[in-house]
Amino acid sequence: MDSAPVGANPCVAGAFPPTIPIVVKTATVVHGIASLRRRGLTSLRVGGRLVSVNVGGVRSVDRDGTPATTAILKQPVSGRVSVSGVRIAGDAQADLSVHGGPDRVAYAYASEDTRWWEVRLGRRLEPGSFGENLTTAGVDVTGALIGERWRVGSAIFEVAQPRGPCWKLGMRMGDPAFPREFREAGRPGAYLRLVEVGDIAARDPVKVVGVPEGSLSIAEVARIHSRERNRAAELLDLDGLSDDWKEWARKRVRS
Repeated sequence: MDSAPVGANPCVAGAFPPTIPIVVKTATVVHGIASLRRRGLTSLRVGGRLVSVNVGGVRSVDRDGTPATTAILKQPVSGRVSVSGVRIAGDAQADLSVHGGPDRVAYAYASEDTRWWEVRLGRRLEPGSFGENLTTAGVDVTGALIGERWRVGSAIFEVAQPRGPCWKLGMRMGDPAFPREFREAGRPGAYLRLVEVGDIAARDPVKVVGVPEGSLSIAEVARIHSRERNRAAELLDLDGLSDDWKEWARKRVRS
Protein backbone atom coordinates (compact mmCIF):
# COMPACT_ATOMS: atom_id res chain seq x y z
CA MET A 1 0.00 0.00 0.00
CA ASP A 2 1.40 3.42 -0.90
CA SER A 3 1.94 5.85 1.96
CA ALA A 4 -0.27 8.94 1.96
CA PRO A 5 1.41 12.25 2.86
CA VAL A 6 1.22 12.94 6.58
CA GLY A 7 0.78 16.71 6.23
CA ALA A 8 2.41 19.72 7.78
CA ASN A 9 1.66 19.10 11.46
CA PRO A 10 5.06 19.30 13.22
CA CYS A 11 3.84 16.92 15.93
CA VAL A 12 3.48 14.06 13.44
CA ALA A 13 6.38 11.92 12.26
CA GLY A 14 7.08 12.22 8.55
CA ALA A 15 8.27 9.41 6.30
CA PHE A 16 7.85 5.84 7.44
CA PRO A 17 11.05 3.95 6.57
CA PRO A 18 10.81 0.17 6.77
CA THR A 19 11.66 -1.23 10.18
CA ILE A 20 11.72 -4.91 9.27
CA PRO A 21 14.96 -6.00 7.58
CA ILE A 22 13.19 -7.79 4.72
CA VAL A 23 12.47 -6.17 1.37
CA VAL A 24 8.85 -7.13 0.78
CA LYS A 25 5.55 -5.35 0.24
CA THR A 26 3.70 -3.98 3.27
CA ALA A 27 0.84 -6.48 2.98
CA THR A 28 3.31 -9.37 2.98
CA VAL A 29 5.03 -8.02 6.08
CA VAL A 30 1.73 -7.59 7.92
CA HIS A 31 0.48 -11.09 7.18
CA GLY A 32 3.91 -12.57 7.85
CA ILE A 33 4.11 -10.98 11.29
CA ALA A 34 0.63 -12.22 12.20
CA SER A 35 1.55 -15.74 11.11
CA LEU A 36 4.75 -15.73 13.12
CA ARG A 37 2.94 -14.41 16.17
CA ARG A 38 0.39 -17.20 16.03
CA ARG A 39 3.18 -19.77 15.76
CA GLY A 40 4.42 -18.63 19.17
CA LEU A 41 7.77 -17.17 18.15
CA THR A 42 8.07 -15.17 21.35
CA SER A 43 11.67 -14.09 20.77
CA LEU A 44 10.73 -12.36 17.51
CA ARG A 45 11.37 -8.61 17.52
CA VAL A 46 9.29 -6.81 14.95
CA GLY A 47 7.43 -3.54 14.82
CA GLY A 48 7.20 -0.13 13.28
CA ARG A 49 7.13 3.38 14.57
CA LEU A 50 4.96 5.89 16.34
CA VAL A 51 3.53 8.47 13.96
CA SER A 52 2.06 10.66 16.69
CA VAL A 53 1.03 10.82 20.33
CA ASN A 54 -2.49 12.24 20.64
CA VAL A 55 -4.17 13.56 23.78
CA GLY A 56 -7.31 15.49 24.63
CA GLY A 57 -9.30 16.87 27.53
CA VAL A 58 -12.96 16.46 28.44
CA ARG A 59 -15.29 18.66 26.39
CA SER A 60 -19.00 19.40 26.58
CA VAL A 61 -20.99 18.45 23.48
CA ASP A 62 -24.60 18.29 22.40
CA ARG A 63 -26.05 14.83 21.80
CA ASP A 64 -29.44 15.12 20.14
CA GLY A 65 -30.33 18.08 22.33
CA THR A 66 -28.93 16.55 25.50
CA PRO A 67 -25.70 17.80 27.12
CA ALA A 68 -22.92 15.20 27.15
CA THR A 69 -19.16 15.03 27.61
CA THR A 70 -16.40 13.40 25.61
CA ALA A 71 -12.61 13.29 25.37
CA ILE A 72 -12.49 11.70 21.91
CA LEU A 73 -11.21 14.88 20.25
CA LYS A 74 -7.51 13.99 20.47
CA GLN A 75 -4.77 16.08 18.88
CA PRO A 76 -1.08 15.30 18.25
CA VAL A 77 1.37 16.80 20.74
CA SER A 78 5.06 17.54 20.34
CA GLY A 79 7.93 16.47 22.55
CA ARG A 80 8.21 13.54 24.89
CA VAL A 81 5.13 12.58 26.89
CA SER A 82 5.23 10.61 30.14
CA VAL A 83 3.09 7.53 30.70
CA SER A 84 2.49 6.32 34.25
CA GLY A 85 -0.28 4.90 36.37
CA VAL A 86 -3.38 4.67 34.19
CA ARG A 87 -2.87 7.64 31.91
CA ILE A 88 -0.80 9.43 29.34
CA ALA A 89 0.17 12.89 30.56
CA GLY A 90 -2.25 15.50 29.22
CA ASP A 91 -4.94 13.00 28.31
CA ALA A 92 -8.35 12.46 29.91
CA GLN A 93 -11.46 10.31 29.64
CA ALA A 94 -15.04 11.48 30.14
CA ASP A 95 -16.79 8.21 31.05
CA LEU A 96 -14.53 6.13 33.26
CA SER A 97 -16.98 3.22 33.24
CA VAL A 98 -16.00 2.38 29.65
CA HIS A 99 -12.80 4.37 29.10
CA GLY A 100 -9.51 4.58 30.96
CA GLY A 101 -8.43 2.39 33.86
CA PRO A 102 -5.57 -0.14 33.99
CA ASP A 103 -6.73 -2.11 30.94
CA ARG A 104 -7.23 0.98 28.77
CA VAL A 105 -4.28 3.26 29.45
CA ALA A 106 -3.82 3.97 25.73
CA TYR A 107 -5.66 3.27 22.50
CA ALA A 108 -3.58 2.42 19.42
CA TYR A 109 -4.72 2.70 15.82
CA ALA A 110 -2.71 1.93 12.70
CA SER A 111 -2.10 4.60 10.06
CA GLU A 112 -2.55 1.84 7.48
CA ASP A 113 -6.12 1.37 8.72
CA THR A 114 -6.65 5.13 8.69
CA ARG A 115 -5.60 5.21 5.03
CA TRP A 116 -8.07 2.39 4.31
CA TRP A 117 -10.81 4.54 5.83
CA GLU A 118 -9.69 7.55 3.81
CA VAL A 119 -10.31 5.60 0.62
CA ARG A 120 -13.65 4.29 1.88
CA LEU A 121 -14.88 7.68 3.11
CA GLY A 122 -13.27 9.76 0.38
CA ARG A 123 -11.66 12.31 2.70
CA ARG A 124 -8.51 13.06 4.62
CA LEU A 125 -8.24 11.78 8.21
CA GLU A 126 -5.59 13.25 10.47
CA PRO A 127 -3.81 11.30 13.23
CA GLY A 128 -6.13 11.14 16.23
CA SER A 129 -9.26 11.03 14.07
CA PHE A 130 -10.40 7.78 15.73
CA GLY A 131 -9.69 9.11 19.21
CA GLU A 132 -6.48 7.10 19.39
CA ASN A 133 -3.60 8.03 21.66
CA LEU A 134 -1.00 6.23 19.58
CA THR A 135 -1.06 6.44 15.80
CA THR A 136 1.31 3.76 14.51
CA ALA A 137 2.94 2.82 11.21
CA GLY A 138 4.25 -0.61 10.28
CA VAL A 139 2.53 -2.27 13.26
CA ASP A 140 -0.07 -5.00 12.72
CA VAL A 141 -2.46 -3.69 15.37
CA THR A 142 -5.39 -5.82 14.21
CA GLY A 143 -3.23 -8.95 14.16
CA ALA A 144 -1.70 -8.26 17.58
CA LEU A 145 -2.32 -10.99 20.12
CA ILE A 146 -3.97 -10.42 23.48
CA GLY A 147 -1.08 -10.26 25.96
CA GLU A 148 1.43 -9.18 23.31
CA ARG A 149 3.92 -6.60 24.59
CA TRP A 150 5.26 -3.56 22.77
CA ARG A 151 8.14 -1.32 23.72
CA VAL A 152 7.28 2.23 22.69
CA GLY A 153 9.97 4.74 23.56
CA SER A 154 10.99 3.80 27.09
CA ALA A 155 7.54 2.46 28.06
CA ILE A 156 6.22 -1.08 27.69
CA PHE A 157 2.56 -1.69 26.87
CA GLU A 158 0.51 -4.90 26.71
CA VAL A 159 -2.39 -5.54 24.34
CA ALA A 160 -5.55 -5.92 26.45
CA GLN A 161 -8.67 -5.74 24.24
CA PRO A 162 -10.20 -4.47 20.99
CA ARG A 163 -12.24 -1.31 20.86
CA GLY A 164 -16.01 -1.47 21.09
CA PRO A 165 -17.15 1.78 19.40
CA CYS A 166 -19.84 3.95 20.92
CA TRP A 167 -21.85 7.01 19.80
CA LYS A 168 -18.86 9.29 20.43
CA LEU A 169 -17.00 7.83 17.46
CA GLY A 170 -20.04 8.57 15.33
CA MET A 171 -20.02 12.16 16.59
CA ARG A 172 -16.30 12.46 15.86
CA MET A 173 -16.79 11.21 12.29
CA GLY A 174 -19.95 13.24 11.69
CA ASP A 175 -22.10 10.15 11.11
CA PRO A 176 -24.28 8.58 13.85
CA ALA A 177 -24.23 5.26 11.94
CA PHE A 178 -20.45 5.12 11.76
CA PRO A 179 -19.91 2.97 14.90
CA ARG A 180 -21.73 0.08 13.22
CA GLU A 181 -19.72 0.54 10.03
CA PHE A 182 -16.53 0.66 12.10
CA ARG A 183 -17.42 -2.56 13.91
CA GLU A 184 -18.26 -4.39 10.70
CA ALA A 185 -15.00 -3.30 9.03
CA GLY A 186 -12.95 -5.47 11.39
CA ARG A 187 -10.31 -2.79 12.07
CA PRO A 188 -10.95 -2.10 15.77
CA GLY A 189 -7.56 -0.96 17.01
CA ALA A 190 -6.22 -2.08 20.38
CA TYR A 191 -6.44 -0.86 23.95
CA LEU A 192 -3.20 -1.22 25.87
CA ARG A 193 -2.33 -1.57 29.54
CA LEU A 194 0.93 -0.18 30.91
CA VAL A 195 3.56 -2.68 32.03
CA GLU A 196 6.51 -0.36 32.49
CA VAL A 197 6.36 3.42 32.94
CA GLY A 198 8.29 5.61 30.55
CA ASP A 199 7.96 8.38 28.02
CA ILE A 200 6.97 8.33 24.36
CA ALA A 201 7.10 10.65 21.36
CA ALA A 202 6.44 10.75 17.62
CA ARG A 203 9.10 8.84 15.64
CA ASP A 204 9.80 6.44 18.52
CA PRO A 205 10.21 2.83 17.40
CA VAL A 206 7.45 0.39 18.32
CA LYS A 207 8.97 -3.04 18.95
CA VAL A 208 7.12 -6.26 19.69
CA VAL A 209 9.09 -7.64 22.64
CA GLY A 210 6.80 -10.41 23.86
CA VAL A 211 4.30 -12.68 22.14
CA PRO A 212 2.18 -15.12 24.21
CA GLU A 213 1.57 -18.67 23.06
CA GLY A 214 -1.94 -19.88 22.37
CA SER A 215 -3.54 -16.44 22.42
CA LEU A 216 -6.12 -14.86 20.13
CA SER A 217 -5.66 -11.77 18.01
CA ILE A 218 -7.46 -8.46 18.40
CA ALA A 219 -9.36 -9.28 15.19
CA GLU A 220 -10.46 -12.71 16.47
CA VAL A 221 -11.64 -11.37 19.83
CA ALA A 222 -13.58 -8.57 18.13
CA ARG A 223 -15.16 -11.07 15.74
CA ILE A 224 -16.28 -13.29 18.65
CA HIS A 225 -17.85 -10.27 20.32
CA SER A 226 -19.73 -9.05 17.26
CA ARG A 227 -20.38 -12.06 15.00
CA GLU A 228 -19.37 -15.38 16.57
CA ARG A 229 -20.84 -15.11 20.04
CA ASN A 230 -21.19 -18.88 20.28
CA ARG A 231 -17.39 -18.84 20.81
CA ALA A 232 -17.59 -16.60 23.91
CA ALA A 233 -16.30 -19.41 26.16
CA GLU A 234 -12.92 -19.14 24.42
CA LEU A 235 -12.44 -15.76 26.06
CA LEU A 236 -12.98 -16.90 29.64
CA ASP A 237 -9.45 -18.19 30.19
CA LEU A 238 -7.68 -15.94 27.70
CA ASP A 239 -4.64 -14.63 29.57
CA GLY A 240 -4.23 -10.89 29.28
CA LEU A 241 -7.78 -10.13 28.12
CA SER A 242 -9.31 -7.21 30.03
CA ASP A 243 -11.68 -7.91 32.92
CA ASP A 244 -14.57 -6.15 31.17
CA TRP A 245 -14.38 -8.39 28.12
CA LYS A 246 -14.09 -11.52 30.27
CA GLU A 247 -17.17 -10.40 32.18
CA TRP A 248 -19.04 -9.99 28.88
CA ALA A 249 -17.99 -13.54 27.96
CA ARG A 250 -19.18 -14.92 31.30
CA LYS A 251 -22.59 -13.31 30.89
CA ARG A 252 -22.82 -14.57 27.34
CA VAL A 253 -21.99 -18.15 28.34
CA ARG A 254 -24.62 -18.08 31.10
CA SER A 255 -27.36 -16.72 28.83
